[in-house]
Amino acid sequence: MKIEQVAVQLYTLRDFCKTPEDIAKSFEKVAAMGYKAVQASALGPIEPDALLKIAADNGLTICATHEASDLIRTEPEKVVEKLAALNCKYTAYPYPSGVDFGSEESVKSLIDDLGKATEVLKAAGQVLTYHNHHVEFRKMGGKTIMDIIYDSIPIDGEIDTYWVQYGGADPVAWCKKLKGRLPLLHLKDFKINEKNEIDMAEVGNGNLDFAGIIKEGEASGCEWFIVEQDRTPGDPFDSLKMSFDYISANLVS
Repeated sequence: MKIEQVAVQLYTLRDFCKTPEDIAKSFEKVAAMGYKAVQASALGPIEPDALLKIAADNGLTICATHEASDLIRTEPEKVVEKLAALNCKYTAYPYPSGVDFGSEESVKSLIDDLGKATEVLKAAGQVLTYHNHHVEFRKMGGKTIMDIIYDSIPIDGEIDTYWVQYGGADPVAWCKKLKGRLPLLHLKDFKINEKNEIDMAEVGNGNLDFAGIIKEGEASGCEWFIVEQDRTPGDPFDSLKMSFDYISANLVS
């Protein structure tokens, strides 16, 4: 993994990206840390050309996006237009909103819609990925729904390391399982905090085997290693800097 492949998931900075002015300030801070790319997610209203200019002004690449779950399922053509406007190849289905994982019919409907959306984006030279949480590790018919999704359609993966671990699975094994189908990888650590509770942590500040994760991610063809932390103990910019410093000192080649 090269340092140029390490990005920030802007969901981490959602409270600091509500206006174009906020976004510009946040991009400046991210670039000053050493990051070279961002994943556009949870931003306030901003036109694609304005977002591209802010990114370019700060030497940042928009490596991927997250788009609304329902939009991907029902109007993937609009997703194609958005990605094209951002000169961006990758997006992710962010969360199975409204899906009943206790219903085979509901899961099948999700898979069918994602299969169609995958083909629409593929025809445009773009790539739809699936961003997992822990819920996909519920079993149905003896298999996890995560396995069912990837076995049923040719969607690529955006493995989230924390949520795989939280779901009782192995992030290293999942990076290996999706060989050739893992362009994006969310780096998020998993720790037990001072209250003996499961919590999110900066990369290197928890228990996950990131050396193994990066090794298998690279072997599976990962292009972007994206730091995300949904919750931080203090200033999220401080947590992003901690993650970057650990990655640059311990995980890049």
